[in-house]
Amino acid sequence: TMTNFRRISVFTAFLALGLTTMSFSLNGSLDKTAFRLQNLNLEVTGTSTLHDWEIKSAKGQAELNLELASDKLTGITGLNFSIPAESLKSGNNMMDNNTYKALKTDKFKNINYVLTAGSVSQVNGTTFQIKTNGKLTIAGTSKETDLVATARYNAADKSYTITGEKKIKMSNWGVKPPTVMMGTIKTGDDITIKYSAKIAN
Repeated sequence: TMTNFRRISVFTAFLALGLTTMSFSLNGSLDKTAFRLQNLNLEVTGTSTLHDWEIKSAKGQAELNLELASDKLTGITGLNFSIPAESLKSGNNMMDNNTYKALKTDKFKNINYVLTAGSVSQVNGTTFQIKTNGKLTIAGTSKETDLVATARYNAADKSYTITGEKKIKMSNWGVKPPTVMMGTIKTGDDITIKYSAKIAN
């Protein structure tokens, strides 16, 4: 009958709409992916009364929770990284020992950062900017700190290369700038922390 035909037509329309909506939702859904990194690199640079200096570590570990949609980075919901303080090396044992003393590594073994909030914005087709706020802990002192990083997508292996840097004052974390040669060489309070890592989906 005409009434049954109309009911079937209405039902078919709703079914088609439902399938279309479901398809859209699946295609537009976010893939929340957890990454565990063993290759976080950290480089700290600064100045002294003698010359500029740098100290590096390639032994950082990190856990990230990222939101991805069709290989595009859309969000960050978790970040926790840790660097063994005594893995930082300058190539000069005297400098290293004074750095460890300033960082109080006998009591505080790691430099940590824990995310409290974060966002991602797309710069272009393969580049994204990650902004985070979190607690950076150095020598046992935690401070709310913002970090900004650039993530570049590598289509060849579907990975992301993340790089960034942050300028801080050591004294804000209660760290007395290291000295060497009986205090005749003094390091400056301002340092730059550079970090980089590669993650694969």
